[in-house]
Amino acid sequence: MIMERAAAVLAERGDAVSMTEIAKAADVGRATIYRYFPTRDALFVAMADAALEDLGARVEEAGLNNLPVAEAIARITRAFIGSGQYAALLRGQRDECLSSAEVERRITEPIRALLQRGIDSGVLRNDMSADMMLTISGGLLQAGITLAISLGGEQASATITAVLLDGVSTRACGG
Repeated sequence: MIMERAAAVLAERGDAVSMTEIAKAADVGRATIYRYFPTRDALFVAMADAALEDLGARVEEAGLNNLPVAEAIARITRAFIGSGQYAALLRGQRDECLSSAEVERRITEPIRALLQRGIDSGVLRNDMSADMMLTISGGLLQAGITLAISLGGEQASATITAVLLDGVSTRACGG
């Protein structure tokens, strides 16, 4: 409960959030926060570990290798958006809290392999590398987490999947 509320308040207000504000958001006393997490860094490390475990399990459960590329992209999008603010901790300012080798193994490599499979099979364009697509899709997945707040998880997932597969051209919707 503390970590979920901390993730939400950090996603909403940024790094400047104090432990007192996190305690208030979690509806616990400041002393309770410090009993579980003696420092902000300890809280961030615990949150990053939970994020990696949650998202890693979602990626594994998605069964990306056994699906057509478009469905696999839809599943990975739902996995990221379903993990909510925790997934946001896997990028940007929290990178120092995580083992980059573990993130690569559990998150990045399966997605890179999916994108490469899409390129090789002709489902995805071949004028960009899988790594370039990975960078672009990472930004879109982060945007999807933010969109989920206003649109809900399913609508945000559908929107991001459509943009990942078809872009924002009017050609994608018959215009």
